[in-house]
Amino acid sequence: MISTCTAAHHHIMEEHDMYLSKNIQSLRRQRRITQEQLAEKMNVSRQTISKWESGEMIPELSKLIELCELFSCKLDALVREELFADDDIYSPIEIRHVAAFRMARYLIVSPNPEDDVQNYVEAWARRCGLLDLKHDVMRIGWDWPFVSAEQQNRFGLRGYVAAYVLPEDFSTSCPGVEFAQQAAADYAVITITNPHASSFHRIPRAYHKLMEYLQANGFKEKAHPDVLSCFEHEYAKDGVQYMDVYIHVDSVAKTESFTSFS
Repeated sequence: MISTCTAAHHHIMEEHDMYLSKNIQSLRRQRRITQEQLAEKMNVSRQTISKWESGEMIPELSKLIELCELFSCKLDALVREELFADDDIYSPIEIRHVAAFRMARYLIVSPNPEDDVQNYVEAWARRCGLLDLKHDVMRIGWDWPFVSAEQQNRFGLRGYVAAYVLPEDFSTSCPGVEFAQQAAADYAVITITNPHASSFHRIPRAYHKLMEYLQANGFKEKAHPDVLSCFEHEYAKDGVQYMDVYIHVDSVAKTESFTSFS
């Protein structure tokens, strides 16, 4: 006679073991532990871990519970969800030192400000000869948050700033933009693959990941006057679209407490 727990275990595994093996492997790699180290923690052989990760063997229910305790995840999520479905979308986060630079920037508030302002600054760059000097000039952008609730809700307006990072040997008096200086600063950076496959999910999630990495709960109320709190750089490489998202490490407010999973 099969116990209720055992029957439930088999039922869950029959439906969802396609996620389980990948989740175990991804969780282990995220914690940067080897199969041998995980085997020692779980009191099983390395070969058993290998079979769990390849899908050749399904962990017993007691071992699944141990895995959930070890990796601080829910049993339902471990077996029913593809926890790391975005591994192919987001790069590992790194701290990058960004040297000081001069930029030409412009703001547009509209229902579609990203496209509107990027088209505007590109036209400006062509008019003033910037793109003749260098065709792959770095163009960055960031949200402009000072749009009222009424403007957002009644007219669907949002604000976005686009800017070209100007080469040191470029000089122009061409009007139509604001010139500004950015000081050298350290940023946490993550790369999104195909950001516009789901813009309103992938891009905000990148910011969320950066905030988690920085152990922050938001931006400081008082921004650094000569350093951008965050910005985005979109580019194409080998026919694939990418976006680097930058958050200034000293512009975020640190969380005061964290949940302990020990």
